Amino acid sequence: MSVESKLKEITVNSFIKKKQNNEKITMLTAYDCSTAKFFDEAGVDSILVGDSVGMVVLGYESTHHVTVDEMKVFTAAVSRGSKRCMVVADMPFLSYHMSVDEAIKNAGELIKAGASAVKLEGASDHTLEVIRRCVETGIPVVGHLGFTPQYLNVLGGYKIQGKSAENTIFILNQARKLQQAGAFCVVLEMVPEESAKLITENLDIPTIGIGAGRYTDGQVLVADDILGKFSEFKPKFARRYADLQSVIKQAAANYVADVNSGNFPSESEVFHLTDEALDKLKEMNSFEFNCSK
Repeated sequence: MSVESKLKEITVNSFIKKKQNNEKITMLTAYDCSTAKFFDEAGVDSILVGDSVGMVVLGYESTHHVTVDEMKVFTAAVSRGSKRCMVVADMPFLSYHMSVDEAIKNAGELIKAGASAVKLEGASDHTLEVIRRCVETGIPVVGHLGFTPQYLNVLGGYKIQGKSAENTIFILNQARKLQQAGAFCVVLEMVPEESAKLITENLDIPTIGIGAGRYTDGQVLVADDILGKFSEFKPKFARRYADLQSVIKQAAANYVADVNSGNFPSESEVFHLTDEALDKLKEMNSFEFNCSK
């Protein structure tokens, strides 16, 4: 399961320097080796192996069903495809909530699988202690505030967070606690642009927005959303850069048609025996046929 540990070109320090230099940070999710390779070569700074894999790949109704073992498989695959960009792995639901020791163990398993950092949701006292212990152990941590999918049932659905001045200050204070605990970056999800701007300007660590407007230090989107592959719904904040759903369906339909018509495989797509081998096969087949009478 584990992959060879290697220092990627994009590191924790790269994130901090980009914020200091007012350079944007780019992050996309990926769940397999080939997609990670393409994103890496395209210049993406970081790949998030999100627990969104549960919905877009595994077909679960929510991220709650994803396990650490499943995350290890996808993290290892992505890490094999990524040569330069940082790989961040989500800590799945209940993998860091029960005890600090269990959380460190699970985070370590994801690092061993190939991640350069892990991502945790929320800023409870327990989560802050987990972050501190992870950093002390040598595991970089990304925080996640605003709409936190693992708290979907508590939040009462997919709702924008930080819609008032009071709630914005609350999230800012949470972000400061994450920063103090040792997180090197924080994702802000589904937060009003003005709120995200205020939070970003009052942190030393970078913010990565997803549905948080234009003024965060970077952006992250789900790969299947930008590629037009996940069709169940399209978030307001996701921009579609391709329509792979149509491409994949058409390719499969063309394949079915070619097989049914006999057009596939063609002469250029088959292998042949040599004339000598074919003649010998005919002789052997004739001999066997005569002996069986």
